[in-house]
Amino acid sequence: MSTQKSAEIAARLDRLPPSRTIWKMVILISLGGVFEFYDLFFTGYIAPGMVKSGLFTPESLGFFASLQTLAVAGVGTFVFATFAGLWVGTLIFGSVADKFGRRFIFTWSLIWYMVCSAIMAFQTSGAALDIWRFISGIGIGIELVTIDTYISELIPSGERGRAYAVNQFITFSVVPIIAFLAFILEGTHPLGLEYWRVVVLIGSVGAIAVWFVRRKIPESPRWLARHGRLEEAEAIVAEIERKVQAETGVALPVPQQVQAEKEGRGSLREIFGPLYLRRTISLSIFNMAQVIGFYGFAAWVPTLLIHRGIHVTASLQYAFIIAIANPFGPLLGTWFADKLERKTQVVGGLVTMGVVIALFSQASEPWILIVLGVLFTLSANIMSYAYHSYQAEVYPTRVRARAIGFVYSWSRIAAAFAGLAIGVLLHNYGVPGVAAFIGVSMVVGICMILLGPSTKGLTLEKISH
Repeated sequence: MSTQKSAEIAARLDRLPPSRTIWKMVILISLGGVFEFYDLFFTGYIAPGMVKSGLFTPESLGFFASLQTLAVAGVGTFVFATFAGLWVGTLIFGSVADKFGRRFIFTWSLIWYMVCSAIMAFQTSGAALDIWRFISGIGIGIELVTIDTYISELIPSGERGRAYAVNQFITFSVVPIIAFLAFILEGTHPLGLEYWRVVVLIGSVGAIAVWFVRRKIPESPRWLARHGRLEEAEAIVAEIERKVQAETGVALPVPQQVQAEKEGRGSLREIFGPLYLRRTISLSIFNMAQVIGFYGFAAWVPTLLIHRGIHVTASLQYAFIIAIANPFGPLLGTWFADKLERKTQVVGGLVTMGVVIALFSQASEPWILIVLGVLFTLSANIMSYAYHSYQAEVYPTRVRARAIGFVYSWSRIAAAFAGLAIGVLLHNYGVPGVAAFIGVSMVVGICMILLGPSTKGLTLEKISH
């Protein structure tokens, strides 16, 4: 494998100007992620329906109910199963994209969790529901890692932040759709099925579209070069250059010299070496902290509204209004994603989330709850695209997917237990108890993200050194 050739390919990608070709790749990858986000975010909106179906009674939960904590937080078992599956997918299988390629894994992990979700929709007991949710979560976890890796390697360094913002604008656009479906279908039985089953099945039909999306996305030239497939990498970069030059009508700038990545086997052990140990530890703790706020609110918002005195039907309506804000956080971020240091954006989002959830816990007027919910959602999603970009930038190509998988996996296992903890806190201390839990977590996240290196405007190869 020629590390110098890999550096040349990276330099040619990084000098590309903004163009339809580049943004087409971002959009197509994001469209694949839409189905993943649909599957990930429907939890909070279908939970009331699953509770009403009696799926979270001790009898229905079976062996899950043998643990007292799980029995108290019935909906928490579903959240737990979701994130336990995500944890296995990111930690154990996150590295498969380093071995088999970004494009291949992008396709098959999507199909995996769509099929599993469709099977889950027809389960009639809480235990079976949670088991299939765990299995589908493995596929979602793999997909999350692959998408972050894919975008960082295809997009020029000067546009990476905006690329992640656009990616999450597109993927988060599906959240209000889920909320709207849950709101209009609640209490109905389309095709003789309970509404929550229909919401799950609607997302599963998206698997058909992935084949059309996949054909138009190239493999990562950086990954190909690192695996000695130089002719394929050269052909893809040359084709991208040809299209970009035809679109812009001007000659491409001369590639700047890029420092070649060091040789390495790309093993998990490398991310615990002297160069990456601090990044790995701080990002692992950060991921555990941020997810408590992000999913602690997103997955529980209808239930939190009910505990603030809102009727169950109205809570779904208000949750839908709040959900509309999801794509607008990343959309706002497109204005400053590559102008501000990534860490600054993450810290700003975490600070706002901590303040807003404290105010939310004390409010009771519906319009105030909605405004605060919108503000929390906007700041959470600005924080989200920024840290997804950041953690993909700070590791080298040879180990990027497995490194992202490792640090990201801690957010998955933290979310699994946080789902149970929030259920218990809500039962014993109400929304203020949940708000305190989220607030402390935001402070921990801020401290950890500040320990990492700066990445603004730097090539991936320079950051990796």
